[in-house]
Amino acid sequence: MSAVIDWDEIRSHYRVKDRDFPMLDEDMPTFMGVPHARDAEDLAGADVAIIGAPYVAGAKGKYAGVDKSEWVLAPKRVRQQSIRYPSGYVQDFDLDIFEHLKVVDFGDADLSPEVNANPTAENILKAQATVETKVRDVLEAGAIPVVIGQNSPCGSYAIAKPIAERTQGKVGMISLDTHWDAKPIDWLTKDPRIAGSGNWKAKTYEFHDNFSIPNLVEIGERGMLEPKEIVRYYLENGAHFIPMWKVRTELGIDGLCRELRHAYDGTDAVYVHFDMDVIGGAGPAQGDILGDLVEPIGMSDFEVIRVAHEIGRHGLDGLSFICIPPGSAAVYRLIVYIIVYLMVGLIQGRKTA
Repeated sequence: MSAVIDWDEIRSHYRVKDRDFPMLDEDMPTFMGVPHARDAEDLAGADVAIIGAPYVAGAKGKYAGVDKSEWVLAPKRVRQQSIRYPSGYVQDFDLDIFEHLKVVDFGDADLSPEVNANPTAENILKAQATVETKVRDVLEAGAIPVVIGQNSPCGSYAIAKPIAERTQGKVGMISLDTHWDAKPIDWLTKDPRIAGSGNWKAKTYEFHDNFSIPNLVEIGERGMLEPKEIVRYYLENGAHFIPMWKVRTELGIDGLCRELRHAYDGTDAVYVHFDMDVIGGAGPAQGDILGDLVEPIGMSDFEVIRVAHEIGRHGLDGLSFICIPPGSAAVYRLIVYIIVYLMVGLIQGRKTA
């Protein structure tokens, strides 16, 4: 596992040491030093709000063969790495995102430690509800929630659900993943109420009629992991499935970006989900840090960032991350880039609208 740069070392970095920025905790700055929104009133006028959802599935101290204590730190580690960047100026585009967007950090959902130690169905539902509340506050303020999570439902369904509930028409979905997460029931609890790490997508379509399968753009799955019945069900119902083989042999990254249009065709909202096991060893860090989740033919860091930028140009109603590979500063920085380049796309899309 790659070494993680600790907070003391980051704080002493020449780009960081002489700056002041808000702190969410003694070792956790806000994302890129943006203002801390302490309550719903502080969200007024915001365009984007960062939320942490530090929940990890599994009941025996490990998830996918990697210790849960590593996985659960993702929201903190991403924020720590984000503070390396002294401004919102993106030299690739000669554009400062903070001159065009009001971005705030809404802190972490107040998840009880009990849910990670004892993930019963009741504890999971309470944790999910806590994330939902923060997401609703952001949506009601007219901003885009960006949830840095680690497992479902707190890092996926808890974002999809409030979007569906607030939308009168159809909701599209863009999902990057190695797995379909469309099994019929949660593997951890076996409880039909839980939209867990192997079944959250199935529950989203089961629980919310306005989530439209023909407006699902599913990107990144490959190989031999999925039951054919699951994949064929979504294909037969109109999903737009883009496996990595098709990206590499036929579409390329520009062709892949053109396929995103299906999520927006006739929809009133679009939910975007990045399950970061989709990089699966392609970069920027060794795939084995994902433990059991690593698979060949993963997306590259550029491909994921490029897709995020294109999504920003189209617009979105919410973004979530799960399965952020633990223990790699480079991967935590990748999450920062995804969020920032998506915001560049938002600005560019507004200018051309």
